[in-house]
Amino acid sequence: MSSTMQEIEALADGLDIAKVVELVRIAETAERYEDMCVFVKKLVKLKAAKGEDLDVDERNLLSVAYKNVVGQARSSWRTLNAGFDDCDETLINKYKEIIENQLEKICLEIIALLTENLCKTVEGNGDETEVFYLKMCGDYYRYMSEFKEDQKYKDSAEENYKKAMDVAEKNLNETHPTRLGLALNFSVCYYEILKEPEKACDLAKKSFDAAIEKLDTLNDASYKDSTLIMQLLRDNLTLWTSANDEEDQ
Repeated sequence: MSSTMQEIEALADGLDIAKVVELVRIAETAERYEDMCVFVKKLVKLKAAKGEDLDVDERNLLSVAYKNVVGQARSSWRTLNAGFDDCDETLINKYKEIIENQLEKICLEIIALLTENLCKTVEGNGDETEVFYLKMCGDYYRYMSEFKEDQKYKDSAEENYKKAMDVAEKNLNETHPTRLGLALNFSVCYYEILKEPEKACDLAKKSFDAAIEKLDTLNDASYKDSTLIMQLLRDNLTLWTSANDEEDQ
């Protein structure tokens, strides 16, 4: 660990929950997302020690922190993976491996934070928060499966998405943005990672059609989020169906 990172960690030592949340928000505003991860990790452990879950705002801060750090690394990896003309391929592959190791480390960190703390706190609640955390586990296993040929990561992604879907279907209405977001990401996992296009299309279509039937029940607060995800489900379905049709010809 670098001396700078040690100083960042030390900054949160001895602080109460309110002050740690303040640090998380400061880091977010400064777009220091790696620092944000350090502080939000501290926050999770402080609250878990008291048997408390994150509130909605804190949960969103957790999501933003890791999503930005991992998102940037995934983007870098895709750029390197696409290849470069007139560049040393061996050198690129070595560089790519460094990024893969960084990505795997941060993904395993957030998964551990979820499985060892947050998921345990809300297990059996049958609410939106339980779905949210299980979906996050599925997401980060899926991200690792993009660059690691490791069957256990693929299996874990599917397992967590299935758990989340079971809870969502029993407890969240068809138009709930968290349930729709889960269906979107799980269907992408089926298509891109598990290579099961029929399951991907079935899930996307089933979720879209169920939400369309209940569209009049949407409230103003979630209308924009829900309809945006429904559009993405439909776009994917159109793309995947046409790709399947071309393969069949």
